[in-house]
Amino acid sequence: MDEPLLLSVPLEAKGQRLDHFIAGHVPDVSRSRLQELIQAGSVLLEGRSAKPSARLKGGEKVTLDVPPPRELNVLPQDIPLDVVYEDSDLLVVNKPQGMVTHPAPGAWEGTLVNALLHHCKDLSGIGGVARPGIVHRLDKDTSGLLVVAKTDLAHQSLSAQIAAKTARREYRAIVHGVMATDAGRVEAPIARHPSERVKMAVVPGGREALTHWQVAEAFRDATLLDLQLATGRTHQIRVHMAHLGHPIVGDPVYGPAKVPFPVKLSGQALHAFRLSFDHPRTGARMTFEAPVPERFEALLRYLRSR
Repeated sequence: MDEPLLLSVPLEAKGQRLDHFIAGHVPDVSRSRLQELIQAGSVLLEGRSAKPSARLKGGEKVTLDVPPPRELNVLPQDIPLDVVYEDSDLLVVNKPQGMVTHPAPGAWEGTLVNALLHHCKDLSGIGGVARPGIVHRLDKDTSGLLVVAKTDLAHQSLSAQIAAKTARREYRAIVHGVMATDAGRVEAPIARHPSERVKMAVVPGGREALTHWQVAEAFRDATLLDLQLATGRTHQIRVHMAHLGHPIVGDPVYGPAKVPFPVKLSGQALHAFRLSFDHPRTGARMTFEAPVPERFEALLRYLRSR
């Protein structure tokens, strides 16, 4: 906000909590962010600081001063983005294979976040920082759809939908071998591999992980699967498919070292093809689809031609 916001408390708001009252007037700021602002003294009740739980009497004046978001210490870069949908609250992008989602040691530039910081001119701040809200990630060599929040409200809502499993994330993958049944589920806990620290593995006592799969097309020695994530663990689909004995074709970590097909792959044949969620502001159900990329389609053409 450029200037402090002055709110008059109506008499009918008597007994309401201070943070609840403000939340009804500034929906773009999350409840947790409001509580931080109140604790920091950016909210004044009758000219004095107050607790988030302070009960209103009616007739008071509330002043809210939201400081401008701090700049994120990440370089904006003019990197082309395949934007499937965008509005003032969020955007949906089709991430290419080979792009890292978030900056990390060894990959501070060329990431999706670098590209988003250049593309988005209307970030209102997530937790007080001018950054895109990465709600879920895709591995570097996994392509497909990602939803990104622009506001605190959108970030809180989308994160809650993923946690509550009301957001739906569907994938396509080509795996080695032929499945014994047409559909199934893998419910196996995932944790860091006990000896190979760059890998994840099915480990007793690990974090709960559930993947649903269904055969979309069967070939002589490979299968096209549709998969749905019920949880979102690191490398979940890749680990679960390898655990079943059907690793994803082209997976350099969990699959065979050599791909037995004469099609060039630069990573696993895994694509996030469909994404559904409720819009954080309107509540409308939104569904997006992205076709598999050419390298994935080329492998399918080869498998179908034999």
